[in-house]
Amino acid sequence: MTDDMQNLSPEKFTFATDRDKRHDRPPETPPRGYFADAMYRFTRNKSSVVAAFIILILVLYALLVPLFCENTYTRSLTDTLTLSYAKLPPKAPVPLPLMDGCSDKTVNASGYAALRAIAEETGVDPVVRVYTAGRQDTSGGKKTVYYDVRIDNYLAMGMMLLTLTPAQYESLQAWQDETGIQVIYPAVKDAKQTDANIWYQADKKGAAKLDKEGNLVPAYKEAAAGDESYHSLRIAADDDPEHPLAYARVTGTSSARSYVVRVSKAAYFRYRYGFEPCFLFGTNDKGQDIFTRLAHGARFSFLLAIGISAINLMIGALYGAIEGYYGGAVDLAMERVSDVLSGVPFMVVTTLFQLHLASRVGVVPALLFAFVLTGWIGMASTVRMQFYRFKGQEYVLAARTMGAGDSRIMFGHIFPNAIGTIITSCVLSIPGVIFSESSLTYLGIINLESSSMTSVGTMLAGGKAYLSTDPYIIFFPALFIALLEISFNLFGNGLRDAFNPSLRGTEE
Repeated sequence: MTDDMQNLSPEKFTFATDRDKRHDRPPETPPRGYFADAMYRFTRNKSSVVAAFIILILVLYALLVPLFCENTYTRSLTDTLTLSYAKLPPKAPVPLPLMDGCSDKTVNASGYAALRAIAEETGVDPVVRVYTAGRQDTSGGKKTVYYDVRIDNYLAMGMMLLTLTPAQYESLQAWQDETGIQVIYPAVKDAKQTDANIWYQADKKGAAKLDKEGNLVPAYKEAAAGDESYHSLRIAADDDPEHPLAYARVTGTSSARSYVVRVSKAAYFRYRYGFEPCFLFGTNDKGQDIFTRLAHGARFSFLLAIGISAINLMIGALYGAIEGYYGGAVDLAMERVSDVLSGVPFMVVTTLFQLHLASRVGVVPALLFAFVLTGWIGMASTVRMQFYRFKGQEYVLAARTMGAGDSRIMFGHIFPNAIGTIITSCVLSIPGVIFSESSLTYLGIINLESSSMTSVGTMLAGGKAYLSTDPYIIFFPALFIALLEISFNLFGNGLRDAFNPSLRGTEE
């Protein structure tokens, strides 16, 4: 003892009371398990959380839109009316910038007269704005009059000639009487299908004839635009002796007759499908609604990618677990098999399967076989490395000492500790499958287009021909695939960091 310790005074010491005693305190917060700790660290990564939210929105869009937005029009892909509504720009139910269904066009005098005719007949003007009226162009050697206008493409569809059975004709007439919406309009006798919009008198060059006041001269001697009978809902046939005007032409015999009528496309669309034409993402070259079509394609792409990832996970996990656990000659032999399969080009495999296998089992099963043939190799390599990492740990030796079998050690002790890396690899394989499928369909190697099925890559391939004229056809599928790829990459990075055992408990 030192001199200082020997010279300590007893008055400096006091007895400790129960209040001054110190004991170990229980944790103030409950302990977190492995997955709870991973979720905590994942939520700390804001970019990954935003990416997960975007992925959730895309998945809900793919699942819910086909359920709640499916209608007769989206299912009727062979209807002649859908062809009339091809390549329409996006139009929202409420006016929104860039989604109003309008476009700027330059039309000649005949085209402008046709737009005016639609306005006078239906009472709804498709011309939203006139930038330049009566602009003359003499560059071609003769004077041509042009109009620079902005038109509503949905209202500018105009008229069409339609052949109806007597039952369809009477049903349409009854619907007009019930709703007060005129569908059938006076028809020019012996007019062709392409002349359905030309209800006014025109010269040999197609230019409209105007009266002294500048109004269009109608082609009917019996009725003018202001005549009440012209806008009568009850349109009679030409064999009706009780009606002074006959606007529906009767063809065929009395036993098998039909009615050729001139109808407004917009009004007939409402009668046929029960809603006004309004497509949020526009329509493609076949008149199909891009909004619902993209949802169908996204749902197929998601299901295909998840199914392939699940199959590759099961095969790769079993194969890699056997390799990593037993090692030695078993690992060497199985790795040579993986090396041989990994050397086969995926593009060649897919092409050969589509040429020789698709005709027997179908396009989708052949594509599935091509993805699974070599897709499990990456997962097997990941599982193999994890087993080499954990099979020498103390808890594995303890389990083996206590008599645990190989299968119990592999899938009861080692595999759960490697689940974080495996989950991350499995999640990141989903966008890879979708991107590969989109690339194959975009290049035309596989064709998934049908009346009941499509994919995002198919829609990209169908829209590339209209990139300069109608870019919205390819814009929305491209936006979907871009958001999906970026979001999955950020989401996968967050999962990788969250399930990394070396980071467990390092963040507070």
